[in-house]
This record gives sequence, structure tokens and C-alpha cells, in this order.
Amino acid sequence: MRPMTLWGRIFATLYEPALRVSERNGLSDLRAGLLAGARGRTLELGAGTGLNLGHYPAAVSELVLTEPEPPMAAKLEAGVRARGLPARVVRSGAEELPFADASFDTVVATLVFCTVTDLGRSLDEVGRVLAPGGQLLYLEHVRHPDPARARRQERLTPIQRRVACGCHLDRATPAAIAQAGFELRDERHEHFPKAPGVLQPLAIGRATR
Repeated sequence: MRPMTLWGRIFATLYEPALRVSERNGLSDLRAGLLAGARGRTLELGAGTGLNLGHYPAAVSELVLTEPEPPMAAKLEAGVRARGLPARVVRSGAEELPFADASFDTVVATLVFCTVTDLGRSLDEVGRVLAPGGQLLYLEHVRHPDPARARRQERLTPIQRRVACGCHLDRATPAAIAQAGFELRDERHEHFPKAPGVLQPLAIGRATR
């Protein structure tokens, strides 16, 4: 378990207010559209404070939520209790998941692959815990296809990592997913509602192995 830091507590408190305008202007709808495809035994990586909790469909038979940051995990646990959801919270990072091989039918990652310490290892873990025929559902802000804007993301990433708990602005996440042996399906790019240009675009899709 990671240590609880002062900035971690502040960040957990500010996280939902910082996203509130984006959620109201379309981000919540994008989450709902993605999660409508979740089914069976479902694992969410880096569930944060629980902004996806209201979007899981009845087709999800089991829901496990991971979150490595103690202040975020505490808020997530409180949210699960408040909703009376039959979900389990596990305080774990994506780089080393404490689950058996082929444990889940769906893995969900929304605005989390930007922050993991080792993206390749995290994706290998996703592949390990997915059952045959399983799927990865993702919604991530990614490296901009325009080279000039991508260079700006690169310049600002060191600052972003310090203030946003390790968040990278310039990760080419879909390419990394494909490199990890997944087949990208139904991917599209969307505008991140009411978000700065350095957080554009959003990549939304489904991947299988």
C-alpha cells in the first residue's frame, strides 16, 4: 500500500470538483456509453473516487475496484457503502494485480493509464487477469496526433506529473495497448469536454486478446 501524503489527501479532495464541469458537459455520458459494454466479472483499475459507479449495467455479475492511493481509496470505499453496491475495493496498483490468471471478463480503465508507473507492465497484468474472450474497455486522454501539440504535452508533462499524482500528458496509450498484444476494436477519438488543450484528445475503445 502506498503511503498517505498531504498532497494525496488534497488531490483526492479536489479531484471530483476539478472534473465536475467536464462531467456535466459530456464526460459522464462518454463514461456511460463505454461502460454499457461491461459484462460478467468486471475489474476497474484506478477507480479513483468512484465516478464510474453509477454507470455499470446489470450485465456485470461481479465488480472489483482497485485504487492504489489511500485518500482516493477511502473516498471510493465510502462511495460504495453509500450506494449499497455489492462491489469490492482492493488497494492495489495496476502494475501488480493481486488476482489469479483469467479472473475477469472485463477490465475497465478510465483516465488511469496516464498515471501508472509502468504502462507496459500494467497492460501485461490486464492480459493476465482477463479470461479467454475477455475485453479491455478504456477511456484515456492521450498524446495528440499533431506533432507541435504533442511536443507541448512533452514539455508540460514533468509539471503535470508533480501536480496530478504522476499523470503523463503525452502517452500514446492505444499504441501501447496494441503493442501489448491486444486487438483494438471500435476505437474513436473524442474531445475531452471543457478540458485544456494539453488533455486532448480522448481515446475511447475496446480491446481484446
